[in-house]
Amino acid sequence: MNVRDRDDDRRTLAQTLALAFGIVFLLVGILGFIPGITEDAPGSFAGEDSDGSLLGIFQTSVLHNLAHLAFGVGILAARKHATALTYLLVSGVAYLGLFLIGILGVLDWLPADDSDDWLHLGLGVALLGGWYAAKKEVEDRRVVRAT
Repeated sequence: MNVRDRDDDRRTLAQTLALAFGIVFLLVGILGFIPGITEDAPGSFAGEDSDGSLLGIFQTSVLHNLAHLAFGVGILAARKHATALTYLLVSGVAYLGLFLIGILGVLDWLPADDSDDWLHLGLGVALLGGWYAAKKEVEDRRVVRAT
């Protein structure tokens, strides 16, 4: 059964969040290749010693930018509620994983400094928080419909 009412064509919270995160990731991935916005754009292909720096704050590289572009898949995931929920969950877990790997310093092929690590933590928490809120929203709708 579809989580939305047949008369309701509005996006679910999961779809809205997946679309928003997807757009932001896509834009960040593109901006990482633009000189002026990214110092020494786009940096080396990979490696923790890349000179690329998005907005002069976040260390980046070609590989890092391509990863951001890949997370732009949220735009496509937003087409359906179930795929949007999956996107939020998988992306949130991935970003928390990147945070842990970053603070442990085991990624020598991906440029990530302290500001990147903390951003990864914030993104992971936001994505998983969005997943939880969107999942709860659907469960609450089902309870209301059943009564």
